[in-house]
Amino acid sequence: MHLEGQSSWVIAAFVVYFSLLLLVGLIFHKKQTTSSDYIMGNRSLSFWLVALSAHASDMSAWLFMAFPMSIFVLGLPQIWIAIGLLGGMFLNWQFVAPRLRSMTETYNCYTLSSFFEKRFHDTTGIIRIASALVMVIFLTHYLSAGLIAMGYLLESLFGLDYFLGLSIAMLVVVIYTFVGGYTTVAWTDLFQGIFLLLMILLVPFMVWSKIDGWNQIVQTAQQQEIPLSIIPKGGIDAYILIISLILGWGLGYFGMPHIITKFMGIKHVSEMNKSKWLGMSWQLVALGAATLVGLVAIAYFPQGLEKPEMVFIEMVKSLFHPFIGGIILCAVIAANLSTMDSQILVCGSMISSDLYKPLHKHPPSDRKVLWVSKLSVVLISIIALLLSFNRSKTILDTVLYSWSGLGSAFGPLVLMSLYSNKINRYGALAGIIVGTGVVMVWPWLNKQLTDDASFPELLPMIPGFICSALAIYVVSKLTKRFTPIQAVY
Repeated sequence: MHLEGQSSWVIAAFVVYFSLLLLVGLIFHKKQTTSSDYIMGNRSLSFWLVALSAHASDMSAWLFMAFPMSIFVLGLPQIWIAIGLLGGMFLNWQFVAPRLRSMTETYNCYTLSSFFEKRFHDTTGIIRIASALVMVIFLTHYLSAGLIAMGYLLESLFGLDYFLGLSIAMLVVVIYTFVGGYTTVAWTDLFQGIFLLLMILLVPFMVWSKIDGWNQIVQTAQQQEIPLSIIPKGGIDAYILIISLILGWGLGYFGMPHIITKFMGIKHVSEMNKSKWLGMSWQLVALGAATLVGLVAIAYFPQGLEKPEMVFIEMVKSLFHPFIGGIILCAVIAANLSTMDSQILVCGSMISSDLYKPLHKHPPSDRKVLWVSKLSVVLISIIALLLSFNRSKTILDTVLYSWSGLGSAFGPLVLMSLYSNKINRYGALAGIIVGTGVVMVWPWLNKQLTDDASFPELLPMIPGFICSALAIYVVSKLTKRFTPIQAVY
């Protein structure tokens, strides 16, 4: 049964879902008494809450729309994106999570920017300001990708004006993030993480029962010339593509503030290992199911789709009663909101703690900092909303650009700040500037270089990450006599 013409059922499902999220926000609003409560939940989260919140913050509508689209259109070689993400997140849990949690508590800081400042004994405030600004810029751009996905979804389901749909989606996430803060975001992410996992498992198995199994997928893929081997054809270029997909996505995790700040909120560092295995199990199942969505779509939509990013949505619309379909499609919203709320909160935290608070000669009251955080949540949301009005770019392109920018600017710096006492504030600042700059110019530069057939096309994360790491090391070495730092492990 199709959803068109029966949108009242879908609207009812969405109202129920949004009401639940707002209820959670109101419940936890009572617990927010200080800015540290709002920004970091006073480091009081359980291992399972941290695990699912961190992973739900990672998987936006990208999981339902962009990634299945890449499998649907480009075939199984795109699975290396998922393999890269699994490897990167595992290393993040293994090498970043425990040390970052311990060291940020030692330095008594709640944001990455303030951690960098204290770690490198920067009394000028330059590192704090530069890192906060770069994070806010890329996270706001990342937010716009989530909003674009929401606009497409609401437009497809209700024929709702794209811009009106965006505004409604942003209003919901702003309300519960504004009133609830870090703890509310964690609990809503937990709920949404479980819900979206169940839905992304259900739909491809339902589609599987409607097609002639693997044989039909293979037949259609051959007709459409879609590769089903995980090793693409093309000799050495194929292996370069694999490396590019793995590193171009996997390296990003080390620099994602909306993900790694979740590690900082766990109550006991000793429980981080349990969080790791719970979270990684969730991610493995979620990415596996998203891959299956793309594969079964090859047979289910043999003529393709005008908007291939809508593959999951079109499946649901053709399979389920409008109310049930509406509930299932709330999973796409769940994936989106669980990323957007974390990104908005991180931006608001940095604006209040890293940009507003240090401007005052005498520290402002905690209540004032708390309100600046909340108002910043609203401001960032409005800016992201305006950016998303430009719907010319695909969700995948928008996410990749933001992911590469954050990963390149901060991934090497996070790792080196946790594991080396030979870098200083000059190197840290150089790493942020170089990583950001390379990602910004790489799309143009790579296009010029790929005119030469001998030069492979690389995702911007790879040159950005390498150049940033080199800049940190080289500049720190050249300026080591100025500001040595103390090891704190």
